[in-house]
Amino acid sequence: MAHSQHPFGSSLSRTVARSPVLDRLEPNGDGGEHGFTSLERSAQQGFTLIELLVALMIFAMLASAGVLLLGNSVSAQAQVKARLDDMAAVQRAGGALAGDLGQAVPRITRTEAGTLAPAFWAHDGGEATPVMQFVRGGWDNLGDLPRPSLQKVEYWVRQGRLERRTYAQLDGAAGDEPAALLDNVETVVLRFRDAQGKWQEAWTPSQPDLMPRAVEMIVTRSGEPPIMLRFLVAPGPAEKLEGAAGA
Repeated sequence: MAHSQHPFGSSLSRTVARSPVLDRLEPNGDGGEHGFTSLERSAQQGFTLIELLVALMIFAMLASAGVLLLGNSVSAQAQVKARLDDMAAVQRAGGALAGDLGQAVPRITRTEAGTLAPAFWAHDGGEATPVMQFVRGGWDNLGDLPRPSLQKVEYWVRQGRLERRTYAQLDGAAGDEPAALLDNVETVVLRFRDAQGKWQEAWTPSQPDLMPRAVEMIVTRSGEPPIMLRFLVAPGPAEKLEGAAGA
């Protein structure tokens, strides 16, 4: 028995099977006319040139900010380290001066030329002469060397450095190699406190074995504010007797 075919059957099936939405999403459809973008076309095309340029610009800005931040951090660390090293150098210099002056003794010595030098000798003659020269006690002799427990000490300002120089022997000997304590030193100004408690600009005692009671040192360095250091000088025999009598 033959079945009659609906005259619109095939076209109805095709109409039901296809959706207008699918037509819009096809690569060759007219989705662009209705404001839709083909998914397959977007996947094939990728990013546009403008999007890549914007992304590269943002990445470059972030990289530049990171490099700038790292550079500032390294510079700050270097400045902090330099400041800490400078403070440590000032403390070492102050410790050396305090240790020497705190154990100074009124001992007259002889120079390399054989001339007599007072117990405490202070100069302001530039780099040709030391700014201070005296004898200190308490020099440790751990190796039992044939030398006294006293040590002649000099402080110099040469070539922008504050130097400490010592002597193996008290009389007529040549000095050892100096040790640098501070760099970038421009001037060193000294004042001395006498037995009456007055500060003197120069130390010119009436007797060669007299010692000051205290020493004030003002160190000026390039690019830094002046540093004022004050040190007590060990009392001499007469001062010790006065102190014992007063007690």
